[in-house]
Amino acid sequence: MVTLTFIQHSGEQHVVKTPTGLTVMEVARDNNIPGIDADCGGACACSTCHVYVDPSWIGKLPPKEEMEADLLDFAHEPNPETSRLTCQIEVTDVLDGLIVRIPVQQG
Repeated sequence: MVTLTFIQHSGEQHVVKTPTGLTVMEVARDNNIPGIDADCGGACACSTCHVYVDPSWIGKLPPKEEMEADLLDFAHEPNPETSRLTCQIEVTDVLDGLIVRIPVQQG
């Protein structure tokens, strides 16, 4: 099991234990994490699963592909260094302890 921490804009934290193989978006959806809308269901066709990845974790994530980078342009206040779409981050053992912050609103 891997532990993920979702931090709301208000500062409220949601710590979730999950098996590997899911995406961070699926984990958020399955655990009713507020603020991860995931309108497209994980098809990388919207930006409603946008989060800010804690800077200490950026180097452990796979790089953004072009489609994700393009969609982040539609996210609410994207940060070029820390913004990611959770549908594009697969939960692996390497991400045990991952911390993401949810923006005040989705795009």
